[in-house]
Amino acid sequence: MKRISTGVEDFKEIIDDNYYYIDKTMFIKDIVNEKFALYTRPRRFGKTLNMSMLYYFFSINEKDNAYLFDDLEVSKDQEAMKHQNQYPVIYITLKDMKGTSYDEQIDSFSDIITDLYDQHHYIEDSNHVTRAMKNKFTKIYEGQGTKANLKNSLKILSTCLYQHFHKKVIILIDEYDVPLSDAYSNGYFEVMSKFISGVFSAGLKTNKYIEKGAFTGCLRISKESIFTGLNNFNVYSITENRSSDRFGFTLNEVQNLCHYYSIDDKIDIIKEWYDGYLFGNTEIYNTWSVLKYIDQVMQSIYEPISFWANTSGNDIVKEYIEKSDSQLHDEFELLIQGEYIEKQISPELTYREMDRISNIYSFLLFTGYLKIHKIIDRSRNIYELEIPNKEIREIYINIFNEWFNDYTIARKPLLMEALLHQDEKRAQSIIIQILNKTISYHDEVEAFYHGFLGGLLVSDGYNIKSNDKYSIQSNKESGDGRFDLSVVPDDLNNPCIIIECKISKERRKLKSDSQDAIDQVIEKKYMDGFIADGYDPIYVYGLSFYKKTCFVTRLKSE
Repeated sequence: MKRISTGVEDFKEIIDDNYYYIDKTMFIKDIVNEKFALYTRPRRFGKTLNMSMLYYFFSINEKDNAYLFDDLEVSKDQEAMKHQNQYPVIYITLKDMKGTSYDEQIDSFSDIITDLYDQHHYIEDSNHVTRAMKNKFTKIYEGQGTKANLKNSLKILSTCLYQHFHKKVIILIDEYDVPLSDAYSNGYFEVMSKFISGVFSAGLKTNKYIEKGAFTGCLRISKESIFTGLNNFNVYSITENRSSDRFGFTLNEVQNLCHYYSIDDKIDIIKEWYDGYLFGNTEIYNTWSVLKYIDQVMQSIYEPISFWANTSGNDIVKEYIEKSDSQLHDEFELLIQGEYIEKQISPELTYREMDRISNIYSFLLFTGYLKIHKIIDRSRNIYELEIPNKEIREIYINIFNEWFNDYTIARKPLLMEALLHQDEKRAQSIIIQILNKTISYHDEVEAFYHGFLGGLLVSDGYNIKSNDKYSIQSNKESGDGRFDLSVVPDDLNNPCIIIECKISKERRKLKSDSQDAIDQVIEKKYMDGFIADGYDPIYVYGLSFYKKTCFVTRLKSE
């Protein structure tokens, strides 16, 4: 039985080490027919493996590995096969260019170029490369080059390769926008974009020795002028039909995969959790997550989880949630509840526009956190958007809950203080503020509000006064029934709090329902047990909830 590849991105290793390979080699035919093409897809959809495949197919230095394509789909295409191992190829991936500073990124790029030059060390002994070009090659190869030399590194290498082989060069650049994304996140975007633009400008726009180029990334950043000026430059994003099935898995490919491993009964689970993407008109499954889940099932672990959440890059959702205004917050809530939102998408983006509300959904769509549910107006790029699947929904919920917990931690003592000081209006205001920051992926039932309020009151201890400590009791018998919540002090001299909750069917009934909660405490004699235990004073509150608002009534002392 073939091995399952989770994290193997080298095409030769996939074939030689007998991993299960879903044949994407017809992508080669797509590239044969292009001059310059950018393919934008979310992370973990097989971009790096596809670029590795292109390298082994086109590279004149990989003739000994021509067998890798035996019996694969491309081998049946005579026109495509004419190009096998016919070109010098420059292949780099920028997916590991992640750093907190510009200098760190430059060092990282320098290491990438050194490794690249090392692959072509034969240039130094070539009888066809001019002395001047050899000197430039050696300077960069030995790490003695300046930033200006680094910017010209792709052009210098392609010139050397052309002189050596007498053939124009194919350039493959994988995950070209990763350093830009990291630069934006860490505050050095302007200098990083100028550097990357300089590298691409020298290596692509003003380079007469280029046969063709293929690039991958998450976003099209043409407004950054990185690709401006390239002739015959085509972009194939997730909204395009061309090459739509070359990245990610189709339904048929997933079915064949499950059948091979005799787990056909897991197809529905895989669909629910890892399907839901739409590239062009093609339904697509998340490559990484499908393989991770199947590998897990083969180890007799059947519970699906969000594998994609553990591959980094979720900061974009967290940032948007933290900065969300009321409109954006409400729209996130609709998405988590499984609804659709209609938005105009910007097919070309710049990281400078990241913070604009109008572009948030474009970023989320192209990075895989949303999918197109329905095309409203293609000419105006207006679509209905939704969360793709259960895996991505879990990411939204987990990130939101993490942020929400941080938000509420700072407000818990304020709520407790308001209750202990019998300031029901302030307590009401604090609760409403927190309710408005939560996302309701639940039904508005009493159990939710009961748990919500209990969570606000639970703490390691409140120091309202020096060394004052309180514990929370829930649904405990007292008098003739069970109260909802109580806040019980360690010190009998400190106030004890009893809280009863109600759910209002209409907003206008909030006040009367909160009074009904107070009346229930009196009628059911909930205070009796606390009085018998010696607590004094006892503060009683009735709380009523309607969606994201509440009303707080306090039992007044007679």
